[in-house]
Amino acid sequence: MSAPELIRIVSRDSPMALAQVERVRAELAAVHPAIVTEVVPVRTTGDKWLGDLSKVEGKGAFTKEVDAALLAGDADLAVHCVKDIPADRPLPAGTTFAAFLERDDIRDALIHPGGLTLDQLPDGTRIGTSSVRRVAQLAASHPHLECVPFRGNANRRLAKLAEGEVDALLLAAAGLHRIGRPDVISEILDAETMCPPIGAGVLALQCREDDTATIDAVSELNHPGTYREITAERMFLHVLQGHCNSPIAGYATAHRNGDLSLRACVFTPDGKTVLNAHEWAGPLDPATLGTSVAVALLRQGARELIDGIAH
Repeated sequence: MSAPELIRIVSRDSPMALAQVERVRAELAAVHPAIVTEVVPVRTTGDKWLGDLSKVEGKGAFTKEVDAALLAGDADLAVHCVKDIPADRPLPAGTTFAAFLERDDIRDALIHPGGLTLDQLPDGTRIGTSSVRRVAQLAASHPHLECVPFRGNANRRLAKLAEGEVDALLLAAAGLHRIGRPDVISEILDAETMCPPIGAGVLALQCREDDTATIDAVSELNHPGTYREITAERMFLHVLQGHCNSPIAGYATAHRNGDLSLRACVFTPDGKTVLNAHEWAGPLDPATLGTSVAVALLRQGARELIDGIAH
């Protein structure tokens, strides 16, 4: 099948989202230089609403309008951060993932105007974050710090930090690199210190199932190792059926020898209870690995823990 002449790419309209689209356009141009691409930016509910996400469909608030444009035929390809795509329900009917780009940094970054590290922050330091995953882990490891609800795109959060609304920020390292602001990073937190969200650092390319020409064209951008990691991670999250107020973290690693591992955690919001599981795939396929790790946490009480959190 011949490649399409034009691919219209829909995405959130934030600076970071548009930078992510430019990466997709560049990678697509490298393998299909004849394809013309256009950007279709949309403002999502999650970008407009700066309150509690659980009141506006949770993580789906960042994808609903993008999915709608794809399904309506206003665009041919959607670009999502995997961490923003709900895994407790299937993709919208009629759509499919065509590719996962090679994974970027999965770690979180601390931004402190004075350049302090997390362990150097004094008692009462106000850290801006609305991530229940980060709040729970900080409550467990650094209970002397204060987490302040803080939403908005990365540029807006950095501006609020400069205005003194908080003393420090936690943001995704990959996102800061995407918007050209790695200079603000005081410390990169290793995954043992701050376990990342499911799907961290990965861009997903979503198409309509019947658009085989676009699927064939963009599938060449798929990174096999990342595909295996995300398959395991999303199956893990699907089996757990976590909601947007569930402090769940985890990441899979595709090793050079072909092995695949998955480490995952479930927390109570106050960080006082932490459930851990870490397994290697061996002969298991990625989806089976994700299921196995989820079952290991369910046996430790993850279902009761998740269901006991208001949402």
